[in-house]
Amino acid sequence: MTEDRSPLAERFSIVGGGPIPRLLAVLGRAADEHPRLVRRTLIAVLVTWLPMLVLSALRGTAYGPRVTIPFVRDFAVNVRFLVAVPILILAESGIAKTWRTIALHFLRSGLVTEKGLPSFEAAIERTMRLRDRILPEVLLAITAFSPLIFYRSEPLLGGVSTWHTDGTGSGALSPAGWWFALVSTPFFRFLLLRWFWRLSLWTLFLWRTSRTGLHLVASHTDLAAGLGILSEGQKAFSPIVFAGGAVVAASVGNSIAYQGATLASMKVPMIAYGVLAVVLLIAPLLVVAPVLLDVKKKALFEYGALVTLHDQLFETRWLRGEKAGEQVILGSNDASSLNDLGAGYTVVRQMTFIPINRQTLITLALAAALPMGVLALFVTPAEQLLRMVMKMLG
Repeated sequence: MTEDRSPLAERFSIVGGGPIPRLLAVLGRAADEHPRLVRRTLIAVLVTWLPMLVLSALRGTAYGPRVTIPFVRDFAVNVRFLVAVPILILAESGIAKTWRTIALHFLRSGLVTEKGLPSFEAAIERTMRLRDRILPEVLLAITAFSPLIFYRSEPLLGGVSTWHTDGTGSGALSPAGWWFALVSTPFFRFLLLRWFWRLSLWTLFLWRTSRTGLHLVASHTDLAAGLGILSEGQKAFSPIVFAGGAVVAASVGNSIAYQGATLASMKVPMIAYGVLAVVLLIAPLLVVAPVLLDVKKKALFEYGALVTLHDQLFETRWLRGEKAGEQVILGSNDASSLNDLGAGYTVVRQMTFIPINRQTLITLALAAALPMGVLALFVTPAEQLLRMVMKMLG
């Protein structure tokens, strides 16, 4: 089985395509072309971050004591548009490549049979056709702009004078504040929402593929009947998890630096984000759980019967010294085959219905926790850090 059997699978992409890339072809004809991604990233930073810097500088609120939080010392806004936005764009290349590799793996590994190939290609075609529809992008854009009805500034900075406003935190928006509300924040929110949409498309593809009659083997050592590779697709999302964690950590940093909050008092949103991010990326794999449960249930009966038959022949021949007949399992009914078959049955019993491994869970958790760790180091006094290190060293 090779990917040559399906040119459609070779072109599979959830990240590429769609109305936005077509309209902005001059900025990036293909989402997985690195030079074009870099160009798009630079333009995104120039459009979202640079105007706010210039406008706040013209009002005298980019730096200096005029407001409590000048623009250059606003952790949340600078991390959001100088760190998170570039990551949300640059991550497209790696995630697109990983998802395409997984789609091709269904063919290379023989998971998709000749009989199931038309259904598999139909799943690819329907997913990519949905990706290219205009309505989802329009709805995402509307959703990205809708919060303007409720608020126009950072949610954790009420009552503090910032570059967002002409006066206090509740005053009229400054030109930089209007750019933040009308351009920069909706753009960031749209990028984030589009990743949720892409994750939904990936989930739909996995659901459709799992119903194409895959050739799953319960004794596969990945403990997922051959679908353990799907864990890599979720691990590829770690840059997105890191970007979100950086935004949360920066917002918490603002609260600590300018509103007297403490790291302990803000631990709930930080922990909540880490848990939510991991759960959100495990959830797509639940669509294959019913199929894996059926495979495991059937295999337990089949392997159980096979082990029973083998052990009966082993006991008849080696413990009772009787002739075991002509029936032979695994070459011979000796101790070696007894051990091999027992190991296979153990794998079946340990098979999981969610194809995600420990390494992926650790990677996602670290991606969410790393920005929080940097924040903890930033707000913890050097003397306290030194005492903690010395205490750990004994």
